[in-house]
Amino acid sequence: WLSLFARRVKDSRPLEQRDPGWKLFGKVPPREGPAKDPKRIQKEYETKSGRAGPGNPTSPRQSVRKNLDFEPLSTTALILEDRPANLPAKSAEEAQKHRQQYEEMVAQAKKRELKEAQKRKKQLEDRCKLEESIGTAAQTWNQEILPNWSTVCTSRRVRDLWWQGIPPSVRGKVWSLAVGNELNITHELYNICLARAKEKWKTSPASSSEPEIEDAGSSDRESSLELIKLDISRTFPHLCIFQQVSEGTTSYKTDVQGMSFIAAVLILNLDTADAFIAFANLLNKPCQMAFFRVDHSLMLTYFSAFEVFFEENLPKLFAHFKKNNLTPDIYLIDWIFTLYSKSLPLDLACRVWDVFCRDGEEFLFRTGLGLLRLYQDVLTCMDFIHMAQFLTRLPDLIPAEQLFQHIAAVHMTSRNRKWAQVGCCSFAF
Repeated sequence: WLSLFARRVKDSRPLEQRDPGWKLFGKVPPREGPAKDPKRIQKEYETKSGRAGPGNPTSPRQSVRKNLDFEPLSTTALILEDRPANLPAKSAEEAQKHRQQYEEMVAQAKKRELKEAQKRKKQLEDRCKLEESIGTAAQTWNQEILPNWSTVCTSRRVRDLWWQGIPPSVRGKVWSLAVGNELNITHELYNICLARAKEKWKTSPASSSEPEIEDAGSSDRESSLELIKLDISRTFPHLCIFQQVSEGTTSYKTDVQGMSFIAAVLILNLDTADAFIAFANLLNKPCQMAFFRVDHSLMLTYFSAFEVFFEENLPKLFAHFKKNNLTPDIYLIDWIFTLYSKSLPLDLACRVWDVFCRDGEEFLFRTGLGLLRLYQDVLTCMDFIHMAQFLTRLPDLIPAEQLFQHIAAVHMTSRNRKWAQVGCCSFAF
């Protein structure tokens, strides 16, 4: 007890003779020690860092550091520094072992750095090649294909270029030409529809308590407008530039819902009026009409046709789906409903749209089979719940080239019957 409360006896030794303090990465003077002269501090730093002048030759240990191109400083004190004076010094064998470990760590670090540098260099080279190929392809489309569209659009060369992906700078023009305008919609009609939609937007039924006597389709238009308001807030929330297309379509067509994903892809690639024209014509196609109107009988016909080619191309996965009662409606509706613009990354969805505009509805189902083929090894190891979750929320990073390789490997022929013979109302652009 006396030792606990005894007055601490002050050390009578001079400060210079006291043992130095110790920190993890080297020796430091105790806190109560006198301040060092700045010149002395600089001289000690130069000596330790290998910057000593002619009169201060470096130690063998410092010369070892000089020969290293790269040195992680945090490991230096732990491996190469001497122990404090109040601890036993390292033996020659231990010092040599630590030196070897340190050099191995440096070599591994340099190897990692070199590997990362090579990876970055390759990525840069690939990007440059891609940009160069896109520029060359855009020039070909602008100078050779688009001016002679009606005569060359079905040629083998153009179809091959089409499969490789349409350059973004000409994508909108190609889509407009491929989709066509069977409805003969003009820019004037678009402006009329847009004006009507804006008027409806201002006089939203939420602000009126008394029912209004209007035409039979009025309530449907108002309901569609409210749904589109909701869709716009949920579709690509960081992109708010496609509202006018959805608004215009509300006045033009009142029997469709959930159009915002398609509208978003179109407005990102076409002018507003042209996007509206392409939009209306797309929704007028048999497959889109069946899904947007929720025509159950037609949808079941499409699902049955899809399963025919599913079993033909992927019999093992097809049997696994059947065993787990996973039917196409669970995952296929969302894919077809939004033309993959919700399910796939935007750039990949646009490339799917490229070939969809070329081949029509058949390519939508072929893309679905390509996705199943790409992930068949993963899916065959899953149960119903995990398969449904996986297919309704596909991975964020899907390798485009691999996907298109799997799509190309899908055969859209079953018992000598093609999609047009197995499916229902096949159409061609």
